[in-house]
Amino acid sequence: MEETVKLMLEHFTPEDNVQDDSEFHKQIRAQSQGTVNTPDDRKFTLAEIRNAVESMNNKKAPGEDGITGEIFKQAFETFPKYITAMYNECLRKGVFPKRWKRAKLIPIVKPGKEDSEEVTKFRPISLLSIEEKIMEKILITRINYWAYSTNFINNNQYGFTPQRTTIDAAMAVKSIVDEGLKAGEVIILVSLDIETAFDAAWWPNILKSLQDCGCPRNLYYLIKSYLNQRSAILSTNSIKMERDISRGCPKGSCCGPGLWNIQYNSLLNLNFAKQTKAIAFADDLILVTRGKRVVEAENFTNAELSKITAWAKNYKIEFNDDKSTAMLVSRRKRKERKEINVFLKYKLLKQVNKIKYLGIIMDSIFKFREHITYAAEKCTKLICSLSKSAKITWDFDMKSSR
Repeated sequence: MEETVKLMLEHFTPEDNVQDDSEFHKQIRAQSQGTVNTPDDRKFTLAEIRNAVESMNNKKAPGEDGITGEIFKQAFETFPKYITAMYNECLRKGVFPKRWKRAKLIPIVKPGKEDSEEVTKFRPISLLSIEEKIMEKILITRINYWAYSTNFINNNQYGFTPQRTTIDAAMAVKSIVDEGLKAGEVIILVSLDIETAFDAAWWPNILKSLQDCGCPRNLYYLIKSYLNQRSAILSTNSIKMERDISRGCPKGSCCGPGLWNIQYNSLLNLNFAKQTKAIAFADDLILVTRGKRVVEAENFTNAELSKITAWAKNYKIEFNDDKSTAMLVSRRKRKERKEINVFLKYKLLKQVNKIKYLGIIMDSIFKFREHITYAAEKCTKLICSLSKSAKITWDFDMKSSR
């Protein structure tokens, strides 16, 4: 049992091994340790703290200290100025308290993998202290303001972005494909899957990127402290293990999504050819490449994937070539090659006839018939389930049925 817990903890908290650094990694790491001379941001206001406190869900499980959202809300109502001063002192000194950086890991079994004996069957959720989550929420709101106000975040990032949804990302893909189809071109879509996504975030790259977007000095040093001396705890009825964390964004944290966008931004800023667009929703990335002929689109796609492979190596990100797929989109009647040879890390990607992106099924002729069928079947099952319960004279009333 002890060995199993150890394996799970190691899997959930991948290590940033300095011994594996290339010269590029050493350069990024050195830059992230440099001093920052940008002006300080203003103090946190009582209104900011109050909004963050009130947004906390009372039903969320507490961190290691057992303090719930309801308890902290009562404490804040009693000592609002004291708690505001506490957070501002952290900002002034650039110190994120170490006791707030301990995550209690809860393994959740992924759907459909209940019978698996591999540690990959689990998805870890980090239970963090309420004090940390409030600090994270205030901090990432300020950092996001600077990142977006300076247009640092690439416009092709739709995830965790103000006033943007999964529909916007899907419509962006559709717009590019429709334009190519109207021009009589063929399009290759490549869906790229990242291994352990948020757990793979490389801290030196996040810090360097914050320097690049002109992050205020006090916010920068506070986030630098947040990304230092973190630890995770995994316990069973009889065993408790703790491990230091050296990379990744905790699942369940408030900072995680914003820091991931900052980490991922350099990929979207790669010098792609004009025939190619990379559309991202957080870590869900789809590459859209147009060409007048299949071989042309294929060559452009392979060239772009080489750039992405090099980027991944530089920033210590691993793409899962087994889960990444490629699809040829065409409505042309002529006889031409339908097979494509698209490579990621020198491995041929599986060619498919449909790709599910952000819950929408995109087929090889881009008519969405597969998705309509899928949605209709889902609705039929729901209606049948409701009809068994919603009778005229008993059980669900009309309002509940609706």
